[in-house]
Amino acid sequence: MEQLPVQHGGSGLNLWQKALWIVSGRPKLSKVDDWPRDISYAGVAVSETSVLALSAAWACVNLLAGTIGSLPLMVFKVNSEGDKVPAPEHPLYRILHDSPNADQTAMDFWEGGNAAIELRGAMYAYINRLGPRIVALTPIHNPSAIRTPTGQVRYRWTEDGRTREEPEENIFRVRGFLGGMSTLAAGRQVFGLASATDTAAQTTFANGMRPSGVLTVPGVLKAEQREPLEKAMGDKFLGSVNAGRPMLLEAGVTWQQLTISPEDAQMLESRSFSVEEVARIFGVPPHMIGHTQKSTSYGTGLEQQTLGFIQFTLRKRLKRIEQAIEKQLLSPADRAAGVSVEFNLEGLLRGDSAGRAAFYQSGLQNGWTTINEVRRREGMPAVAGGDVPRMQMQNVPITEAGQLPESSEP
Repeated sequence: MEQLPVQHGGSGLNLWQKALWIVSGRPKLSKVDDWPRDISYAGVAVSETSVLALSAAWACVNLLAGTIGSLPLMVFKVNSEGDKVPAPEHPLYRILHDSPNADQTAMDFWEGGNAAIELRGAMYAYINRLGPRIVALTPIHNPSAIRTPTGQVRYRWTEDGRTREEPEENIFRVRGFLGGMSTLAAGRQVFGLASATDTAAQTTFANGMRPSGVLTVPGVLKAEQREPLEKAMGDKFLGSVNAGRPMLLEAGVTWQQLTISPEDAQMLESRSFSVEEVARIFGVPPHMIGHTQKSTSYGTGLEQQTLGFIQFTLRKRLKRIEQAIEKQLLSPADRAAGVSVEFNLEGLLRGDSAGRAAFYQSGLQNGWTTINEVRRREGMPAVAGGDVPRMQMQNVPITEAGQLPESSEP
């Protein structure tokens, strides 16, 4: 059977990715197997472990995956009146909204899945069925896609030491940008440079911020004199804990400092720039991962950056998941009946009491929501008369001020 190199970021490049590689000016290589996989131009191996060791990358993945995982995933249907309403009775509702399998909550499942999309290019889950009904989604790690001689696509992976193989219709998959290019693969050079910069900074600190110096002695030292002197210098003065320790020199020995400051070497500036580059690769405003320099360079401030994060970074990731669910998990009958799946972005307002209050106030004053709908969202019981939409009537002619409107109803 033919191995397909196009299904996820960790197993190869698809046609779009190959075209992107060619037009980006990378060296022309003789065959796909020769293309760089793990080594960046900075000479650093880039993997999931090394990328997550970067604080900026960890913060970005944690923010994206955690935010998406915390949003309620709702199943809706169109009722007899043509309105889209929640459908908690649908078999998929509990799976998507509460618990996809016996071991995970919805938060666990979607957070891990979105981290896999960022780092590997796709998330995969086995679709457990009881007859035609879907009863669970179980995560699987990086399956290989193969094509049978009949043209069918099947997925193969190892689980508990055993090799499993399932047809395409039994595997739920959400692919990242360009059909499965991971952020790790797209930003390999950025991550490699950031790792190299961190390593250089750590090495500098390990040497006590004193790159080098010269001991000058009169005459020529013998080997049995040189070795003890070098060892004594290393034992007493090497390392950041020994920085600033006084040095005693005798017998005409002098010390000449050969060092440059971190500012002169632009070490701190390079590390700061790496944070911004990593944030740019993930599409995350730097202030949202604790980097507050130049925090007003986008829009009119932090609020506009956060709004841009929701509109331009989160929205496309949420849409990929929603469309994958509707295509792969909903039956044709569900789609014909108007069943749909959406993330509830109102969950982002839970930590913003002022924004939530303004949102509810707008709905209540303009009649597009009711008191009881607001109370249900806030976990409070309904009240009598709270299901009727209301609108304010303050904008009336001055000649009618203080008069009751004419109505045939009591």
